[in-house]
Amino acid sequence: MKKLLIVLAFAGVSVASFAQESKHSVATNSFWSNWFIQGGFDWNAWYTATEHGAGMARSPFKKFRSSPGAAIAIGKWFAPEVGVRLKAQGIWSRTITSVYDKNGTFNKYWVLNGQVLLNASNIFCGYNENRVLNIIPFFGAGLGRTMTHDLYAMDLNVGVQAQFKVSKKFGAYLELGWNRFEGDIDGGEYGGGRRGWDSHDNNIYAEVGITYNLGRSGWNKVPDVDAINAAHQAAIDALNAKLRDAEAENARLRKLLDQPKVVEKVSESVKEFITTPVSVFFNLAKVDVANPKDLVNVRALAKYAKDNDASVLVTGYADSSTGSPATNEKLSQKRAETVKNELIGMGVSASKISTAAKGGVNILGVDLPKDFDRRATVQITEVPEKK
Repeated sequence: MKKLLIVLAFAGVSVASFAQESKHSVATNSFWSNWFIQGGFDWNAWYTATEHGAGMARSPFKKFRSSPGAAIAIGKWFAPEVGVRLKAQGIWSRTITSVYDKNGTFNKYWVLNGQVLLNASNIFCGYNENRVLNIIPFFGAGLGRTMTHDLYAMDLNVGVQAQFKVSKKFGAYLELGWNRFEGDIDGGEYGGGRRGWDSHDNNIYAEVGITYNLGRSGWNKVPDVDAINAAHQAAIDALNAKLRDAEAENARLRKLLDQPKVVEKVSESVKEFITTPVSVFFNLAKVDVANPKDLVNVRALAKYAKDNDASVLVTGYADSSTGSPATNEKLSQKRAETVKNELIGMGVSASKISTAAKGGVNILGVDLPKDFDRRATVQITEVPEKK
């Protein structure tokens, strides 16, 4: 008995260690995910301690030792490789209660086992939600009772299940198992000091049945955070490079604007500067400017507008991937108002500033992350002609 326990414990620890090295990482699901129930019918055969020395035929299909039975179980997968279940099986059986019992004795019984399930397919091949066949060894312990003789006995059990995927919710299975009892459960006598197979009552069975997945089933792969961060960083670097180029160009143009004598020579460049919208970015669901550096270019437009009595349009945006249309409409309006107040603080007359709200959009998100649609733009719209 001690040797059997040691072998089972060693097998459990060894296979569980493989489970921690699944080839595909998956995200942890909630406690209520990946529950299942199973129901099936089996053909069970009993080999009892009473048979010792009786010379009974060993075939599991002999009428005196076998009969049909039924089983039901409920369980949960805690990881693609490891799960547990509580299984009840039994109802009918035939057992040998004495060496003279050549035809077997009809016996009603049940066995309730708690079992650890190890999905060998996921352990050795990695998780694949589309895999049709999964091989699942299991082991456990429990309690059995014969209603016919009113006896109880503890048991150890091992087995293997072949699980076939039929759909997202349903599967079919074929299971082979062995229950080894630590006391008399057939109304005969306990094997006592005998060795090997004849020292205990044994039940083997072959079972077919159906599995039904309760609620959410399956596992999500862990996103590649490094790849996502690298993509975002690349997009941010590209945007920063454009902003630096624009800042350098704006600095050059501001210098030219401070030199009235050469304005005519750079009229086209100035026109491009004052008509190109300047963006100010915001964080998700926020109306405060995310980075004060964004206001550098706004300050240049403000100076031009103030010096030339020009009209300014501030347009607010929100990204369409988050929030409701009504929420995004209000958010884009508040962002426009925020930038308008910044312009007023820079000396632009409030009467020269108009605002517009575009709500949730996906404009920059085509080439850049959706974060960049969370912005407001500032643009010179009208410059009075000098008399």
